Amino acid sequence: MNEVERLRILGQYGILDTPNEEPFERIAALARLIFETPIVLISFVDDRRQWFKTNIGVDFRETPREQAFCNETIRSDEVLVISDAEHDIRTARNPLVTGIPHIRFYAGAPLVTPEKARLGSLCVIDREPRRFDERQKAILQSLAGLVMKEMELRRQTDQDWLTGATSRLAFQAAVERLVEREEPPSIGLISFDIDHFKQINDRFGHLAGDRVLIEVVDVCRTALRDCDVISRLGGEEFAVLLPGATANSAFAIAERLRQAIEASRCPEMDGTVTASFGVTMFEPSDQSLADALRRADEALYRSKANGRNRVTCSWVQSGDIPNGNRIAGNGI
Repeated sequence: MNEVERLRILGQYGILDTPNEEPFERIAALARLIFETPIVLISFVDDRRQWFKTNIGVDFRETPREQAFCNETIRSDEVLVISDAEHDIRTARNPLVTGIPHIRFYAGAPLVTPEKARLGSLCVIDREPRRFDERQKAILQSLAGLVMKEMELRRQTDQDWLTGATSRLAFQAAVERLVEREEPPSIGLISFDIDHFKQINDRFGHLAGDRVLIEVVDVCRTALRDCDVISRLGGEEFAVLLPGATANSAFAIAERLRQAIEASRCPEMDGTVTASFGVTMFEPSDQSLADALRRADEALYRSKANGRNRVTCSWVQSGDIPNGNRIAGNGI
């Protein structure tokens, strides 16, 4: 599996930068009890770092990817064992060996998804060299399997069952994390739905309608930034969260999505699929996602009233352009 696909699947779980959670903490604590190591980590490797969902025995949550023992672990489905990191050519000069936490022994079992993507590892670490036999490897792999079971439950809960888009509850949680992290928040929100979707179902059948929903999400993912979050709110209604966006960039992303959907083709039906969009920015006075979503939906309804397949921004009606930005484009 190529790295782009691996990172895409990692993103589906929405695990990075989330707080400690009891199921993962219990598995890590059990590993510590079984193997009697001072350090146990549940690690995920993205494009630039390894990030620890659970970090028993260390007080940091991530390291650069080039320092990650787990970067070696995800190259194989087998447990990686380094009995003495100080005398292993792969790790002897690693800052995690020469400095804190002074790793000498490492054993890591890869976290493998049903698609065979290796996302990270469950690893046990000691500050003294030690051996690790086949029975211990099997136990560590079993514990890694428990981590993946928890991950799958998370993905099933956090994802829309049909399209793989983020569920509404997970989308709400993502909004809350961003608002807490950014002060003042600079977050854009797009609301959109597929034009004349009932007619698609009526004419081509619900299976074709389902395929259109899946295709729309896939097309949107190719047009969005890695940090953006797309959610299926229900039926043919979607929302996109845009962290760090300005009014200009939020509009530009919405317009890019509109064009990408219009240019896509679905084999189950003839004709073009289009969508109508509403765009807003989170405001300091917003009490919840509902406040921002209401503004985006109102802009979406104006897009529909004005002929569909267009982008309308919430600030057009009020005349108050966020951040003083001037916007030009379809629906403005």
